[in-house]
Amino acid sequence: MGQRLRRMSPIAGRLLAGLCLAFVCLGSQAADILLIGAENSPGVQAFVQGLSDMRPADTVRFQSLENLPAPGKLPADTRLVLLDPPSLDWRLQDPQGPATLVLRISRLQAWQRFGSQLPARLSLLWSDPPLDRQLRLTRLILPQVRRVGVLYDSHNEILLNELQVAAQALDLEVVAERWENTNDSRPLQALLKRCDVLLGIDDPDLYNPKTVKNLLLSSYARQLALIGPNAAFVRAGSLASTYSDQDDWLTVLDELLDLPPTGWPRMLYPQHFKVLSNPQVARSLGIEQVNEAAVATQLAEGESRP
Repeated sequence: MGQRLRRMSPIAGRLLAGLCLAFVCLGSQAADILLIGAENSPGVQAFVQGLSDMRPADTVRFQSLENLPAPGKLPADTRLVLLDPPSLDWRLQDPQGPATLVLRISRLQAWQRFGSQLPARLSLLWSDPPLDRQLRLTRLILPQVRRVGVLYDSHNEILLNELQVAAQALDLEVVAERWENTNDSRPLQALLKRCDVLLGIDDPDLYNPKTVKNLLLSSYARQLALIGPNAAFVRAGSLASTYSDQDDWLTVLDELLDLPPTGWPRMLYPQHFKVLSNPQVARSLGIEQVNEAAVATQLAEGESRP
């Protein structure tokens, strides 16, 4: 009997392997991933190619807006990825349509568009650095500071309460100053007299090419560092910020696309990020040069996001 079973085992093995392969094929059908944007620029092409390289079993393609039907006319199992504000406008014209990942939208942009009512079937991936992450960055590289100065206006005022809560957890005090008219430097000067460091909220109404010179010269005249609000400001002269680059976004997107759309979060900060610092600014302020990789690792280890 044992010999007979052993003689039959190669056939049984082949049958079992075939059944397993069939189940694997049924459970891992290629996904149709459609990235949408206003323009097919070289940067967009590189992003689409990067995602395609990461997901060879799926169909990854890009379409510009002028070639698209209404969202509700697309196949329901299409996985949509929106790359810019015009593509979001296109998606919002129809409440029907496939589940959609909205890439690199700031919290302020979302608030201006949706208020507190997020449309169904959208998952928003935030582009602005998390406030608690920026505060912990401040704590790591400037452990002596206690009073964190923040400029705000009518657009970003909604973030102040969250910032206060995150600061209290780190034994920091938020000193806030309203700055509605960026041509008037008095609120900025008043704030700089009351704080140990300036934390920039990623709001283009306050932090933009027209205000950058005044912000940097005013803060450094008082030997105060500016943290954030983004990588572009670090290159312009702020001390440091956290940010997510294209590789980080591709990794986040790849991880989400491994999940069924029902498992996509309604909103998410990228868990993959880096730290950028400005060594020249650090030297001018007498601050020890930032070890970007080590600080990023410490920040990541301190986070517990779903």
